[in-house]
Amino acid sequence: MSRICASSALQGIKVIDLSRVRAGPTCVRMLADFGADVIRVEPPAGVDPNEDIFAVNRLGGDFQNLNRNKRSMTLNLKKPEGLAILKRMVETADVVVENWRPDVKARLGVDYASLRAINPRIILASISGFGQDGPYAGRPGFDQIVQGMGGLMSVTGYPETGPLRAGIAVADSSTGLYAAIGILVALRERDQSGEGQWVQASLLHSQIAMMDFQVARFLNEGDIPRAAGNDHPTSAPMGVFNAADGLLNLGAAGQGTWVRLCKAIAHPEWVADAEFATEPLRVKNRARLNSQLNEVFGAHGVQHWVALLNDAGVPAGPVYDVPEMLEDAQVKHLGVVIDTRTGKGEPIKVISQPVTLSRTPASIVTAAPAWGEHTAEILAECDFDAAEIAGLREQLVI
Repeated sequence: MSRICASSALQGIKVIDLSRVRAGPTCVRMLADFGADVIRVEPPAGVDPNEDIFAVNRLGGDFQNLNRNKRSMTLNLKKPEGLAILKRMVETADVVVENWRPDVKARLGVDYASLRAINPRIILASISGFGQDGPYAGRPGFDQIVQGMGGLMSVTGYPETGPLRAGIAVADSSTGLYAAIGILVALRERDQSGEGQWVQASLLHSQIAMMDFQVARFLNEGDIPRAAGNDHPTSAPMGVFNAADGLLNLGAAGQGTWVRLCKAIAHPEWVADAEFATEPLRVKNRARLNSQLNEVFGAHGVQHWVALLNDAGVPAGPVYDVPEMLEDAQVKHLGVVIDTRTGKGEPIKVISQPVTLSRTPASIVTAAPAWGEHTAEILAECDFDAAEIAGLREQLVI
């Protein structure tokens, strides 16, 4: 059966996906959307005590969104025959992605050194909670734990409420994207050297990298970042304000934008106010400034201010919930939501690839696969005949 390729950008790249949960599938989803042949390797029923992570609700939106454009095969890696098949697949693969605990690879004989001995061009991407070595290497990685350890929770929320987790899986998602970038860099370098390499990404390091300017402020200025609610820690006025019918998101950073804001809301005299003369002073006197702005914005609705301020060159927008966000005209224009169908024919909606390429764009051509849907097909590609495949089923290897 010929596989429908989602894009020509990564056509011909074969990826063996051994990962679970979110960070790994996020990584390989990007590769699949741009045309890589991603083979999702999953254990047969009853082998993995945590099989509910990948076996339950496969037709649900989250699983479908994470695993579209991939193929699925079942393979029992606890059996020598299963490991032998995996290593046979590595012979013709370009990338292997896994998020096991670091010691598991060595125990199974699928660590980088072992895979390189099979295929010197192979790229192994290892995703972990805390890194491949070090004092925490053996710990299980979980997004919320890493949000706390990586500093994100300390700067999220309000000072009076204490640390707060972000509403999305920041550590998982960012790690998946960093790993995908690493794989693409390794593929490009392989074009020059002819050799693969080991790509590593951890939730902890990725989360700290996402903290970006907050950590840089402390390292270079000694400024300890704290939770500031919806206010920006170093710019003002920049936050959420009360309009007549809802919340207005305002981003008036920088002196030029501040002057335009004052003119747009008919308070040019604020430019000359000594307490608002510079950005640091506006941050220092934020309480008074925010109070005055709330009084002004309360006179009209959100859409009035969004139109007026953007026309004046002042960034502003509404604060949407998810249904409102999806109804926004620009969101619809961008084609954020894609309609597709599961293997059983049920309609389902997924989120499109946010990276746009002009000549070789990503696309969504198949829904997430059924459990082991392509096992026989993939084994046939590895030169197993029908009798051998039937025997592997009888031995519960697949």
